[in-house]
Amino acid sequence: MDEWEAWWLGEPDKLWQVYHGQQTGSARNYQRRTGLRGFLSRFFWGRTLTDQHHPSRNDLHVPIASDLCATSADLLYANPPSITASSEAATARIERYIDDGLFEQLLTGAETGAAFGGRYHRVTWDRTIADRPFLTTVDADSALPEFRWGHLVAVTFWTVLESDGSRVLRHLERHELNPAGMGLTFHGLYEGTYDNLGMLRPLAEHPVTAPLAEVVGMDGYVTDGITPGLAVQYVPNLTPVRRWRDHHQARNLGRSDLDGVEGLMDALDEVYSAWMRDVRLGKARIFADRDMLDQSFGSAGGAFNLDQEVFTPLEGLAGSMADTVPIHAQQFTIRWQEHQQTAIELTRRILRAARYSAASFEDTPDTDITATEVIARQSQTNTTRNRKARLEKPALQALIVKMLATDQAVYNTPSLDPTDLAVTFPRLVEESASALTQTISTLRSAELMSIETGVRMAHPDWDQTQVDAEVELIKKSQPLASPDAWRPDGEDVTDSEPQSE
Repeated sequence: MDEWEAWWLGEPDKLWQVYHGQQTGSARNYQRRTGLRGFLSRFFWGRTLTDQHHPSRNDLHVPIASDLCATSADLLYANPPSITASSEAATARIERYIDDGLFEQLLTGAETGAAFGGRYHRVTWDRTIADRPFLTTVDADSALPEFRWGHLVAVTFWTVLESDGSRVLRHLERHELNPAGMGLTFHGLYEGTYDNLGMLRPLAEHPVTAPLAEVVGMDGYVTDGITPGLAVQYVPNLTPVRRWRDHHQARNLGRSDLDGVEGLMDALDEVYSAWMRDVRLGKARIFADRDMLDQSFGSAGGAFNLDQEVFTPLEGLAGSMADTVPIHAQQFTIRWQEHQQTAIELTRRILRAARYSAASFEDTPDTDITATEVIARQSQTNTTRNRKARLEKPALQALIVKMLATDQAVYNTPSLDPTDLAVTFPRLVEESASALTQTISTLRSAELMSIETGVRMAHPDWDQTQVDAEVELIKKSQPLASPDAWRPDGEDVTDSEPQSE
């Protein structure tokens, strides 16, 4: 996860530290410094440099990892799903959760989940902030999960509050189930060292954890809001996870979009760095005889300025050139075609390995193509997005159920029945208005669609109240237009027609 974080952040210093194994105290980096050191030194970011503390200032990083993760999140939540329940009160309350930033949290979590292989969303409540529960996110590299039969049964989150090199103060938050299946939350403040948790301290001793001291009991567990199930859901990015399939716990985690493409991204950075080196060396320069230059500002020294436009031939190296002409121009060829084609091929392979279509990352000038053509161009992206949506849906449903239960238990909100909770992700590419209208008209004429279904297709972002209101308006304005015929007096049109024997 440290390696994926470095690519996602896109900081050359972070990449250099990861591949040189200089993350202090990391067991994984200890392995790098021993068994894997020779392999990693063959990486562009792992090569040995004169300056052993920083990468070269000319090294260029291409942020394709952050593009992958951001695109993954946008595919899921840029056009958010619809969430409804059979209870009107529950549906209205869910709308309030959405107004509070529910989808923004899910969008943020989806991006970090694409980088780390998954993320944790927890149902949180704080009476001093809001009069209803809200959603928060914890990154996968700050959690220690416990799975049973593939289901999350407990997880411990940690946050380093203070560290001075020898003393480390940590806040631990543990979510677990009691024997009755009720979700419990424990908070603890620990003072220890880098590799030792240390002693439990009172929560009131640190300003960050002091408010928690008022909501926990003597044993450190939160006393209110105890409802069935964990208050946390783990949402995997993709499954299965190849890297940890032999680990009894880690095999239940998700797979990062960056898993397996680290070498290709490293090669892409090397290509672009070499390309820019050609650009720097390809600057036109003039070599002139020393006697032709003004020496008033000259000085002796060993520095070499690549941006200098006129160079004096050095004796013994450029003497032959000085003997022929007093001035000589030099400009190296910039091999931009070779670098460009190599970069395009590497980018294509990175996107393919991450299971995305190249069209999803290109700005195409075509504006009159149909939805069918767009879907065909992004078939692989659509497949990957659907796989992720199938993992998102049950986790999101469980979170909403927990939020409604917590709302009732903590804030005494009545009538929040989560029965028949439905989460529907929209299609990746929607049909044009004319094509959608034609489809609805054809199905309605063939009596294969109800008015309500047609309204939902035409307005997928509407809630149940808006849909019901539109259906009533259609029935009133066109009472004989469909089998759903309606009259103001409540009499069905079909009942007034004579029937043959």
